[in-house]
Amino acid sequence: MVEFGIGMFGDVQIDETKGYIQPAQQRLGEIVEEVKLMDKLGLDFFGIGEHHREDYAVASPEIFLAALSTVTQNIKLGSAVSVISSTDPVKLFQDFATVDLLSKGRAEIMAGRGSFIESFPLFGLDLKDYDALFDEKLRLLVQLNQEKTITWSGEFRKPLYKQEIFPRPQQDQLPIWVAVGGTPASVIRAGKLGLPVMFAIIGGDWRNFKPLFEYYKQAYLDNGHNPEKFQVGVHMHSFFGEDSQGVADSYYPVYSAQMDRIGRSRNWPPYQRQNFDYGRSPNGHLLVGAAEGTAQKITTIIQEFNLTRFSAHMDVGSPAHQDMMNSIKIYAEQIVPRVKELLK
Repeated sequence: MVEFGIGMFGDVQIDETKGYIQPAQQRLGEIVEEVKLMDKLGLDFFGIGEHHREDYAVASPEIFLAALSTVTQNIKLGSAVSVISSTDPVKLFQDFATVDLLSKGRAEIMAGRGSFIESFPLFGLDLKDYDALFDEKLRLLVQLNQEKTITWSGEFRKPLYKQEIFPRPQQDQLPIWVAVGGTPASVIRAGKLGLPVMFAIIGGDWRNFKPLFEYYKQAYLDNGHNPEKFQVGVHMHSFFGEDSQGVADSYYPVYSAQMDRIGRSRNWPPYQRQNFDYGRSPNGHLLVGAAEGTAQKITTIIQEFNLTRFSAHMDVGSPAHQDMMNSIKIYAEQIVPRVKELLK
């Protein structure tokens, strides 16, 4: 069975010609309404990312998810991602256990390194420890989730000795996913730990990820984990409308402007329409269009990778709130049912 949901980073609307940046308070309010709609329409999960930049509204996913837990009923609520390299896993576990209690067992953690590095200087960490921090803190988070009384020691925080961690979540254990981009070492580590993986396919030909899926499954099975509990998903930049060409034309300026904002800090060349159009092609990384075409493409991807979860990442560049609501409706009411039908 495949789960269908939506991921967001909390992008705010920006008009550089006017020097306008949407207030975070306004964008947070819009996202609340968008997630309430997702819940009403029966989507399986929602994920919100952690960022520490002016162009994103959410720095603390757990606080925002706690608010969402009080206005939703059924949808799973998780991070997408929590940057565990620059946080304390004990506090992160406590916060998500609290969300789990408030939501009556609907909380998830998606652990990752994050798309940016702003959190390292912000929280006094050294980038030279980038991989070691992630590895140590992920392993501690997993142990916290599995054991009620914990004894642990590592390099980057004081040891824990027969320490009880409270509160405990309503679920026996919080679902912990690992988000990966394209690093084989990260994929293999997740497989060894038996953690589900969410692949971020946000560039190039999506079929190029096939070897990483195979590495992950092999590591998972080689380390004795239960094949029946195997879970794997993808997240892809997505946006939907009634008319395929119309939504592409209207969304391109929004999407390309955000790609260029990010690209300036990474020395990327200016984003071009040809990149966007290739991304929308059958082999490309974008899902931007009308219901039938995108449903066919999502179905092909699910079948190719044997996915158990698909996440439509839907707010790149922060389209207008009403356009977001419309895109969510098309996804939940037309695309997801059609994909389920095609998968039968």
